[in-house]
Amino acid sequence: MIERLPNKPVVKPWGSTSLEPWFGNSSETIGEQWFEGPPEWPLLIKFLFTKSALSVQVHPGDEYARQQGHLRGKTEMWHILAAEPGARIAAGFTQPLSAQAMRAAADSGEVLDLLTWHEAKPGDTFFIPAGTVHAIGGGLTLCEIQQNSDVTYRLYDYGSNRQLHLDDGVRVSDLGPHDARRTAREGLLVECPSFTTEKYFIAGRKQVPALDRDQYIIVLQGAGEILGRPIRAGEVFRSPAGDPPVDIAGHLAILRTFA
Repeated sequence: MIERLPNKPVVKPWGSTSLEPWFGNSSETIGEQWFEGPPEWPLLIKFLFTKSALSVQVHPGDEYARQQGHLRGKTEMWHILAAEPGARIAAGFTQPLSAQAMRAAADSGEVLDLLTWHEAKPGDTFFIPAGTVHAIGGGLTLCEIQQNSDVTYRLYDYGSNRQLHLDDGVRVSDLGPHDARRTAREGLLVECPSFTTEKYFIAGRKQVPALDRDQYIIVLQGAGEILGRPIRAGEVFRSPAGDPPVDIAGHLAILRTFA
């Protein structure tokens, strides 16, 4: 039976108090809204709200993460929902680096100038496989789909006092360019070993096909009904493996993702 997942707000120093129309505004700086399940679920869905820039960071792949005692690594994607003028994300380097050069750049802050920066606008999608050094700038609202893991190695954090993880971070980083931007605006956005994500625009009624695995339906815009139940932007539903097709009606933009 399809279920609506509860959201968990997470306060972050770079977060925002303005969360509408997806969630109610807050007196605290909410950086993330998590839609999480038990550890065995393969995917974790988040909405991010960035008032200021996040740290430069990298996530390990499955093998290295398991060596360090984690269930899995972290490959992720971002789908941009709102962006202030000039908002940017970074993914990969402009040219190949040595491990020594990358560590020195992280120490000095020069890493910001070595990353490839992309202007981010609503409807853009960026794919960030494990090992890709990346950063999210301020002024963005995005939906993040990721492996169900929160292992992060922070490489540079603008002089803050938060812990850095240079040894692990350098060890797992891909030290070259990465083509992060996906070109599709609807249909298949990302397909990789960790998950597949599609985007649908619904004006009327659509039946989302059944699968032999769990699938998640993320409401990005609009309002309507799912199996006769009201739905709105900012909600996430999980349809377990073997469930019948999911009937959705209304005027909506949704993501469908599965591992």
